[in-house]
Amino acid sequence: MSQKKSSQSTPVVAEGGSFEQKLAELEQLVEQLESGQLELAESLQRFRQGVELGSQCRAMLDEAQQVIEQVVSSTNDANDTGPLSPDSERGETSG
Repeated sequence: MSQKKSSQSTPVVAEGGSFEQKLAELEQLVEQLESGQLELAESLQRFRQGVELGSQCRAMLDEAQQVIEQVVSSTNDANDTGPLSPDSERGETSG
């Protein structure tokens, strides 16, 4: 299976492919189910696959959110010098 490389960012990759690949596969399953052309047994199999893909996508999103929160938290901690007054923003001191 080949992976499509993005020039802007590295996709979040979990076992079996990237988030975008899993989401595309999930969308395809939904289309197949909505078509009404599948037999019951095949519909149930596709439904199970969809539930599993949905769980994998949710886990990948949760992991990405944790990374974002850690980055934002560490950035805020590094830049936390206390509240600024309007005068200090302009480089003025009161006196």
